Amino acid sequence: SIRNGIRSRELFVLTYGALVAQLCKDYEKDEDVNKYLDRMGYDIGIRLVEDFLARSAVKKCRSYSETVDMIAQVAFKMYLGITPSVSRSNTTENEFFLILENNPLVDFVEELPAGRTSLCYCNILCGVIRGALEMVHLAAEVNFIQDRLKGDDFTEIGITFLKKLEDKKHKRNK
Repeated sequence: SIRNGIRSRELFVLTYGALVAQLCKDYEKDEDVNKYLDRMGYDIGIRLVEDFLARSAVKKCRSYSETVDMIAQVAFKMYLGITPSVSRSNTTENEFFLILENNPLVDFVEELPAGRTSLCYCNILCGVIRGALEMVHLAAEVNFIQDRLKGDDFTEIGITFLKKLEDKKHKRNK
């Protein structure tokens, strides 16, 4: 089972690289590629949350902090085989950072494609997190703060919780 997980992860990483390469051919502007990857990730996140909740049997998180810890310690481990460290903003209670020492999506990538300095190669991750959070009624802004592919020492994803979304079925009962 672990062996199959590793194989499927490697296949995903290789397929993802081919997808990004194709998008770079299809779109001239990095921002268009970044938007496409985010939108694709968002769609995946919306669908992935059910699988995550079923397979992980996690309890409902009571705070943003618990939610981010769940993303780092359970979700990333389950789907990418890594556990990012979490840091919190010193100024606000709704801003967190995931620090990825290793990022499996770039295992076979040395550098960004030539002339693609604004490309956010792993932007799909931001979309996945945003989509999954929305499905549990949390609106968030998710983006890359640092990126090893752009010369930073590590990869860092920022998550800023915006507000708790209204649960539609509760709204109807009022």
